[in-house]
Amino acid sequence: MTRHRHVLSFIAGAAVLLAVTAGSALGGDLRGAAVAATNGTLAATAGCGKAPTLTSGTRTIQSSGQSRTYILRIPDGYDRNHPYRLIFGFHWLNGSANNVASAGYYGLAPLSNNSTIFVAPQGLNAGWANTNGRDLTLFDDISRQIETDLCVDTTQRFALGWSYGGAMSYAVACARPTVIRAVTVLSGANLSGCNGGTQPVAYFGIHGIYDSVLNISQGRSLRDTFVRNNGCTAQSPREPSRGSLTHITTTYAGCRAGYPVQWAAFDGDHTPSPVDGSSSPNDSRTWTSGEIWRFFSQFESTTPPTTAPPTTTPPTTAPPTTAPPTTAPPTGEPGTCTATYNAVNSWPGGFQGEVTVANSTAATITGWTVRLTLASGQTISSLWSGTNTGTTGNVTVRNAAYNGTLGPNASATFGFTATGNGATPPSNITCTSP
Repeated sequence: MTRHRHVLSFIAGAAVLLAVTAGSALGGDLRGAAVAATNGTLAATAGCGKAPTLTSGTRTIQSSGQSRTYILRIPDGYDRNHPYRLIFGFHWLNGSANNVASAGYYGLAPLSNNSTIFVAPQGLNAGWANTNGRDLTLFDDISRQIETDLCVDTTQRFALGWSYGGAMSYAVACARPTVIRAVTVLSGANLSGCNGGTQPVAYFGIHGIYDSVLNISQGRSLRDTFVRNNGCTAQSPREPSRGSLTHITTTYAGCRAGYPVQWAAFDGDHTPSPVDGSSSPNDSRTWTSGEIWRFFSQFESTTPPTTAPPTTTPPTTAPPTTAPPTTAPPTGEPGTCTATYNAVNSWPGGFQGEVTVANSTAATITGWTVRLTLASGQTISSLWSGTNTGTTGNVTVRNAAYNGTLGPNASATFGFTATGNGATPPSNITCTSP
């Protein structure tokens, strides 16, 4: 639970942080010759094909005239000819690169199945003030050092972080839109600046509805920057009520192809590890890791769209004054659906799976329910794009509010992570509608 030891110190420093960083990080030299500014024209880096000299562990690098450090994690069985995904994990205020690395880079390392190079930079004064753009320069310098030595897919660079680390991830998205493919900001705010902030970047924001350190309104503001940049249809996503101990994830409609925006609000305070059904955060049981990994891994190894962003501002019409329904979608006439399980990933002591619900009939179905049986010793730790009843043995999963209606030949997918041996797939899988 290393991520939570520093929450009190974060709260104590929040007022100073807000006063100092909001102005100092906005200006500064961001070095126009940032590494990989040609993202979209190259598929692999100069390190491809080379015998690497970098090794996993703590590295030292000179950046902006200072000695800085970061922790590097290279996949087991590294293949010099295979371009890898690259993920930066930024720590929180008074946290450290070691905290991020020891927690599996926000829980993504166990899900990666050795497909990803992970980086955890160390902030100055245990934070990301980004004074005169120095932390963006560090991002550039680390990227350059890694990509000169290791094989990285230039269309597969990502960043994420919680709190101050989320702020830094947002700054990277604003200032390096041609470098970074997507970011996830957990409980963030504009603390590290937003130099630029007009180009599209795939964006996933996660925030607690009663965050006492960085109010959820600050997280919504960051999200809305990329709702506009990505050409998404403006809306006010549903958020859970206090006491519900749930989360609601919304995928925005109308976004430019390849540049989705996703928003997850949860019934909780300032934490990166909320757990549905519990008021106690838990790194191993949180749903955030699975949803973040799913968001990042949806992007195929291909050149992202290079067309210019829209010149007109997306509609800003106020949303309807009536709140969307908080209950499950209305039931309709009985229909026919099928459910198919797919093993996505596995690691010692856990695995990730997904179930595709398909409507192969000529009529639209409204609402679906999947029932399955987990093998002995398997327990669901997080589940997304559906609502589950039970975590062991016989489990029932019903559609989320946004994916229950399936037209003819349409499908929806929900995913989950679980503890236990994933060699035995779920059995007795059925699908009914409604």
